[in-house]
Amino acid sequence: MTDSVIDLRGVSRRYDEGPPALDDVSLSVAPGECVAVLGPSGSGKSTLLNLIAGLDRPDSGTVTVAGTRVDTLGEAASARFRRTHVGLIFQFFNLLDDLTVLENVLLPAQLAGARDKASREHAARLLDTLGIARHAGAYPGRLSGGERQRVAVARALVNRPALLLADEPTGALDTASGEDVRYLLNDLHAGGQTIVLVTHDLRLAEACATRTISVRDGRVEAGVPA
Repeated sequence: MTDSVIDLRGVSRRYDEGPPALDDVSLSVAPGECVAVLGPSGSGKSTLLNLIAGLDRPDSGTVTVAGTRVDTLGEAASARFRRTHVGLIFQFFNLLDDLTVLENVLLPAQLAGARDKASREHAARLLDTLGIARHAGAYPGRLSGGERQRVAVARALVNRPALLLADEPTGALDTASGEDVRYLLNDLHAGGQTIVLVTHDLRLAEACATRTISVRDGRVEAGVPA
């Protein structure tokens, strides 16, 4: 599909001498889809996400994201591509404790060379939309887990990425904070954001995903509507 945001064809990845982490995987994600990736630990879910993000390279096959063959990019070019096209959300937030909330959100924009005034205005709007504008000058260590994940979401969205990748976004949160993040991701998807999320949280998949796929022993099973 030429209009896919993600297009993997015949992708395999093996580490050391063990069985393949991914084995001949093909997958397409259309604009505006929210795809939940399910499967047991060690099944290849994180490898799949890392290949899509350009954080890893396949041993064979092609990985195309937003029209770019990310599997052919060098390290520096891959980092530039992520900054402008891919937003990343992690289980443990990965915020910098010595930067304020606003500074954390602005960091990807600054690395991408965005104009400071326009970036600050956009970051402020994101914080307001996500309900954490009052924490703009605070440091992450003073925030709850749910608030820190909202900061991470704002950081991932600051460069208006074509694709949002979330790796266990509710995995480190309590029940109430996890519910907040589920509502947030659902709202983003309703607004047209393309999302791929790896999760063990079936409630998150049911709330957000238009399609779920299962990864088992490095193979991707056919996606089904959520």
